[in-house]
Amino acid sequence: MPHLRWWITGLLFLATVINYIDRQTLSVLAPMLRDEFGMSNADYSRVVSAFMLAYLIMQTGSGRLMDWLGTRRGFSLCIIWWSAAAMLHATARSAMQFGVFRFLLGLGEAGNWPGAVKAISEWFPVRERAFAIGFFNSGSTLGAVIAPPLVAWLAVTYGWRNAFLITGSLGFVWLIVWLLLYRHPREHPWLRKEELEHIVGGQEKSHAAEKIRWHELFRYRQVWGLVLARSFADPVWWFYVFWLPEYLTREREFSLTMIGYFAWIPFLTADLGCLAGGWVSGYLVKRGVETLRARKLVMIVSALLMMAGIPAVVTEDANLAIGLISLATFSYATWATNILTLPADLFPQRIVASVSGLSGTGAATGGLIFTLIVGAVVDRFSYVPVFIAAGTLPLIAFGFIVWGVHARHSNEARS
Repeated sequence: MPHLRWWITGLLFLATVINYIDRQTLSVLAPMLRDEFGMSNADYSRVVSAFMLAYLIMQTGSGRLMDWLGTRRGFSLCIIWWSAAAMLHATARSAMQFGVFRFLLGLGEAGNWPGAVKAISEWFPVRERAFAIGFFNSGSTLGAVIAPPLVAWLAVTYGWRNAFLITGSLGFVWLIVWLLLYRHPREHPWLRKEELEHIVGGQEKSHAAEKIRWHELFRYRQVWGLVLARSFADPVWWFYVFWLPEYLTREREFSLTMIGYFAWIPFLTADLGCLAGGWVSGYLVKRGVETLRARKLVMIVSALLMMAGIPAVVTEDANLAIGLISLATFSYATWATNILTLPADLFPQRIVASVSGLSGTGAATGGLIFTLIVGAVVDRFSYVPVFIAAGTLPLIAFGFIVWGVHARHSNEARS
């Protein structure tokens, strides 16, 4: 089967699309559900935070799970869990039940990124890795693009409960193809010899690093740099995913139909950002720029451009606001592609998922705290302080990258 590694990436891309459709179904339906169940901004932030808490817990857990069970079985378990949890939302009768089902959803969805990054580290040489990760990660933004019009149409046509059932069932369809297609490249009967040599020949090896144990990861400054950077930058994305429909409804007076028409645009630009971020850093590596330096160059530009969200909240022109938010989400995606690639750049395949999971725990921790703050700040003040914070946090995150991410697999990397 020619170019099998790209078929694998396409499958990871589809899983990520489904992951984001499932998590954003509630966000799209939030105005309707909040009115039906009488939820305040603080109530809604607690429901969302239940997802974030579970995501926080299982990022590290799912990373270890992937490294223990292997990519094929570990990913299968995660998507079965999160698809079932997504469908359970259809049975909710109160805000508390939504919170419980969001928690269960977060436990399963946390495995998508550690599993996908591990799969990419197995299937791709270094010079192609960032683009492959950008490609699969663009599924998150495409899922966010698809979700508003799809979920709004399903809810209007079939009711909000059926919307949860239909979107939640997509993962079970994906699972059939995954079990048929995925194997480790050294074990795959459909992989051509030339492609296997291309993959293995382009992967950097460090035999000393293969001896690293999980608990020893906490001694590495690179790990702490990734964890802290994601804890400050990822809340920006969570804010736009969970709160953009609410912001457009409450502050810009968008109807559910208008959200279906316009709320997908910032996520389309993020989709393009995923591909652009991977392509640019990959191009720099091919031109002779050292791998980590290439990643950092893209990340500092991305952090600066994410400040576009600040003027978005103060302009009176709704179209300009959406345009500026779209620039911020594009820039976040170029950032995310490169920081998601760093665990595979810095550590061997055997522990890539564990490192990715630990950094994901940092991301979820920051996202959880920021989400709770958003609800309280919006209730008491407005969205202005929140947008200002979302514009400045990535610069702090890049500071942690400068501090932590440098020499690989050496004593200098230890804190």
